[in-house]
Amino acid sequence: MAELTHFNQSGEAHMVDVGDKAVTQRRAIAKGRIIMLPETLNLIEQGNHKKGDVLGIARIAGIMAAKRTSDLIPLCHPLALSKVTVEFEIDAANNAVNCQAEVATAGQTGVEMEALTAIQITLLTIYDMCKAVDRGMVITDVCLQEKAGGKSGHWQRSV
Repeated sequence: MAELTHFNQSGEAHMVDVGDKAVTQRRAIAKGRIIMLPETLNLIEQGNHKKGDVLGIARIAGIMAAKRTSDLIPLCHPLALSKVTVEFEIDAANNAVNCQAEVATAGQTGVEMEALTAIQITLLTIYDMCKAVDRGMVITDVCLQEKAGGKSGHWQRSV
C-alpha cells in the first residue's frame, strides 16, 4: 500500500513538492447523483422552478468550484485548468439527477480533487436551489471514475 504523501518525516502536514515531476496531460472524471421527490425532479426538468434554470446554475457553480479547489482543500496545489465540463442526466426511474464532471490540465499534479469538488458543489447547488420544495434530497454516490496522466498513469473504477 502506498504511503500518505501529505505528511513529512515528523508527521506534520505539508504541501507535497511537485517541482521535480514532469509536466504531463492530466484528466479526471468524477460522478455523483442527487435523489429527490418526483415533483422536484419535474420542476427541474420542466424549467418551472421559480429560482430559474437549476441545472444551468449548478453547472456554472461546479465549474467555478473546480477552479477554486486549492482555496477549499488546504494542501491542494493551485492549477491552471484547461478544461472543466459538467454534464447531467435525468434519471426519472430513480427520481435523480446524475452528474459527471471532467477536468483536465497540463501540469505536475493531477486534477482528481478538482473533479470531485466540481461534483460536490454542483450537487449542493441543486440542493440549495430546490430545498424550499424538498428538504429530503440525498446527495450520494460521489466518486472518482477515472484519472489519466502522471507517474501513476491511467486508473478507472471497475464497477
